[in-house]
Amino acid sequence: MAEAVGGRAAFQVLVLPYRQTETGLLYALFRRSDGAYWQGVAGGGEAEEAPLQAARREATEEAGLVGEFEFVELDARATIPVVHVTAEFTWGPDVLVIPEFAFGVQADNSELNLSCEHTEYRWFAIDAAMKAVQWDSNRTALWELDHRLRRRGPLQPS
Repeated sequence: MAEAVGGRAAFQVLVLPYRQTETGLLYALFRRSDGAYWQGVAGGGEAEEAPLQAARREATEEAGLVGEFEFVELDARATIPVVHVTAEFTWGPDVLVIPEFAFGVQADNSELNLSCEHTEYRWFAIDAAMKAVQWDSNRTALWELDHRLRRRGPLQPS
């Protein structure tokens, strides 16, 4: 992985808040203020952060999830063209794509609070969430998270 430049690490994280309701699992998606599309919480790592640390920070900054929450590290990975992330070749001319690491976070009893990066959020059932998201990486991570959560059985409140 490329070294951090200007405090920015060469990776992205995707965080998918979820909750268990009487009618089933729901997933929070956020409408981007700069593109009007739906996605999970997404952001870049900072200089010395590991992906899980970045996921915790981004969940706090973009969704207002403060405190101890259970994060589920997913196997889903994607690579993103660096110019789609920073609009330039931030880590030099040879770093063309950066990895995206995906996580779920249980947010059953939490009120989400938006950052300026989003105009709204909604809770979606899995089928609606899969249709709503803009990016294939979000669909893959949603599918994996939903499958893992259903396989492990009823969720405990966070």
